[in-house]
Amino acid sequence: MSNIIKNRYDFVFLFDVKDGNPNGDPDQVNLPRVDAENQQGLVTDVCIKRKVRNYVMLKYQMKSPFDIFIRQENILNNIIDSTQGEKPQDRQKNLCQHYFDIRTFGAVLSTGDKGAGTVRGPVQFTFSRSKDRIYQAEYSITRCAVTTEEEAKKQEKREHASTFGRKAAVPYALYCMHGFISAIDAQKTGFSEDDLNLLWEALLNAFEHDRSAARGEMNPRKLIIFKHISHLGNARSGELFERVNVEKKVGVDLPREWNDYLVSVNKKDLPEGVTLEEIL
Repeated sequence: MSNIIKNRYDFVFLFDVKDGNPNGDPDQVNLPRVDAENQQGLVTDVCIKRKVRNYVMLKYQMKSPFDIFIRQENILNNIIDSTQGEKPQDRQKNLCQHYFDIRTFGAVLSTGDKGAGTVRGPVQFTFSRSKDRIYQAEYSITRCAVTTEEEAKKQEKREHASTFGRKAAVPYALYCMHGFISAIDAQKTGFSEDDLNLLWEALLNAFEHDRSAARGEMNPRKLIIFKHISHLGNARSGELFERVNVEKKVGVDLPREWNDYLVSVNKKDLPEGVTLEEIL
């Protein structure tokens, strides 16, 4: 592919949630994930990657070269074994050409009878972390319908009027995720400029197609992209991320909306060879 990316990128992605559970923890009865030490909210990298995959699936209807490898109903070993190529590296190349998520995030392809090795993707996400500590709200919910005849009989006898459940949510939180894109690994998977533009598009639109009662309101708030001229990079990512500052506005003790925060990006004296773009 002639348009494989040749630049390294680092980026910051800000998104928020209101009255929803952005990423439930199955080890904690599906409560919103938190850092146990300081109670900052967490959203795993896997969760955001899933939303990116789902958006690409919806847009391209699982058609090559933008099909999605990690998705429901796929039997991965069957796909790997049926991919053309005598050698593992040949099968790996073909899989990268057909599947957007392998080109982007990489995949373990060493399973099955044949196997195709392991691909390290050029795009990596960190966990998203809330800017302030969150409150893991939990609510009792009821319904008037029943699921069994026994429950129906009890309801007729007024032994109980409804069935009960639980629902967890975060009243409000602003999350920050860091991302990295390696031009070196892109050469190995074929991650292209088209793939890169699709990644930005997916991050900015993924929540629009993931609506549910459990999610509440989730919205992208800002995408800040640092582009390096060099394929190796012209500055350390940590130094660039420090240029993004998120603070509560004066007089705000308990943030409850996006406008309770002030986001500033230091654009002065950027390292030579680094450009900055803000989206949203």
